[in-house]
Amino acid sequence: MNISLNSEQIDFIQQKLKSGRYQDANEVIVEAFRLLEERDRAYQIWIKETQEKVDIAIEEIRRGEGIDGEIVVNQLKEKLRQFRKK
Repeated sequence: MNISLNSEQIDFIQQKLKSGRYQDANEVIVEAFRLLEERDRAYQIWIKETQEKVDIAIEEIRRGEGIDGEIVVNQLKEKLRQFRKK
């Protein structure tokens, strides 16, 4: 597989090499992929946790435990107003 890099990407790699942290461009690329994979895993965890929270909230609403949206908006506006006073 051939990969073409633009000038900004080449400069970025060269800066990383100059830092002394990496021995060659391949190490920079491997680290970039590792970080991308880590970010993707964290994002998937966030999606799962958020879906679980939404599911819990939906069940609470079905049981009548929800708070009216207008009340929530007013509470948020009041918090913002008090924050701005400080």
